Amino acid sequence: MERRLLIVDDEPDMLHLLKRSLEPDLKCAVQTASSGLEAMEILGQERFDLIVADIKMPKMDGLELLEKVQAQYPDQTMVMMTGHGSIDVAVQAIQKGAYDFVTKPFDHEALVVRLEKALERSRLIAENRRLVRWCGQQRAFENMVGQSPAMQTVFDTIKTVSQTDMTVLITGESGTGKELAARAIHSLSPRSSGPFVAINCPTVPENILESELFGYKKGAFTHASTSRQGLFEEANGGTLFLDEIGDVTPSIQTKLLRVLQEKEIKPLGSNKSRKVNVRIVASTNQDLQKRIDEGLFREDFYYRLAVVPVVMPPLRERNGDIPLIAAHLAAKHCKDLGKLPVTLSPNFVSWLENQSWTGNVRELENTIIQAILFSEEGTLEPPKTAPAATQSPSRISVPDLSSQSYKEAKESILEAFHRNYLGALLKETGGNVTQAARNCGMERQNLQQILRRYNISAQDYRD
Repeated sequence: MERRLLIVDDEPDMLHLLKRSLEPDLKCAVQTASSGLEAMEILGQERFDLIVADIKMPKMDGLELLEKVQAQYPDQTMVMMTGHGSIDVAVQAIQKGAYDFVTKPFDHEALVVRLEKALERSRLIAENRRLVRWCGQQRAFENMVGQSPAMQTVFDTIKTVSQTDMTVLITGESGTGKELAARAIHSLSPRSSGPFVAINCPTVPENILESELFGYKKGAFTHASTSRQGLFEEANGGTLFLDEIGDVTPSIQTKLLRVLQEKEIKPLGSNKSRKVNVRIVASTNQDLQKRIDEGLFREDFYYRLAVVPVVMPPLRERNGDIPLIAAHLAAKHCKDLGKLPVTLSPNFVSWLENQSWTGNVRELENTIIQAILFSEEGTLEPPKTAPAATQSPSRISVPDLSSQSYKEAKESILEAFHRNYLGALLKETGGNVTQAARNCGMERQNLQQILRRYNISAQDYRD
């Protein structure tokens, strides 16, 4: 890309001379401005690698121009021009942020050398910004591992959408990394210096969820002895992640829709709305279109949420990523567990690639942790007896599927699997949901959510 130079001077002859001589010698495009005011107008529309400005100019002199440029464009490189006898002023310009100064009349060759150094500084600053952005991307994706086409699509979408302020809906099965994707969007966005606030919506009862999101005034309800800020205000200037948005009630959906439309909230017990500056990223593992058809999810709210969709692929659809993910998780958890680094044997990798991974990356992570804990001589090997969690659902008795649609058949298999698998877990733990969640490598609230979805009562398994 051709380098660009802006020269600011109130003498037309000087502008003409510098433009004619510097363009060929510096191999750059030169634009001129006859005053500080004109220069600021130009800078409002264009960017330059270097600004060379005279100090003595009417209306807005070079020092005032320097201060305004530094305030608005702090990385901009500037070289000041001054006549003999104005050295003190030139030193003052350096103290205010100018890179260098040159004195009139010029020695042309010396001028070219000084300006070339200034342009090199600008190049280094631009390169540093590029590296900072690249490092930011690496950090944002450090826990999202994959080289499959499906994951490259996810990475590309996140990079694109992060630079906007649009609402994002992340969909995918449990354990596919939806929160990691939400954090990556935040980390790569202009809001990255602001807060990232997450809430798992189905784990909070409806009457409490509203006050958690919007806050409340003192006396709004029993025990509201003080006013409290809600999560929207806590996330002001940053990102609010609404995890498993598909499980919230229509009443909460209506209130969230108003926030998306009006960019304001009304705390419980207050008659005044408050403006909020929050980007919303939501996730769900449910088929929202089906819930819309069932009257459980507002269609207008869905379209407000799904301005940009990000689809997280299940692990079974990116089997080639399993060795990479397993190696990443092994290195991570060896460090966390205070263990020496381990090697993944070919047999172990092959065994991993042949599992169904219904719990996706989260299930794979739990398997890696268990393998590290029980590994011998620093090598991970397949377990002698495969855990129940990795048994194929095809072994479970299901109804005849021939008369069902694809979706209906899939639901039948899933329901049969969950009833058999979770029933066995609960029977083994005597109906202890916490222990069952621990045994199958799930979060307790996620297991409770699945139990509610399939109407499975832990009480039935208690003595």
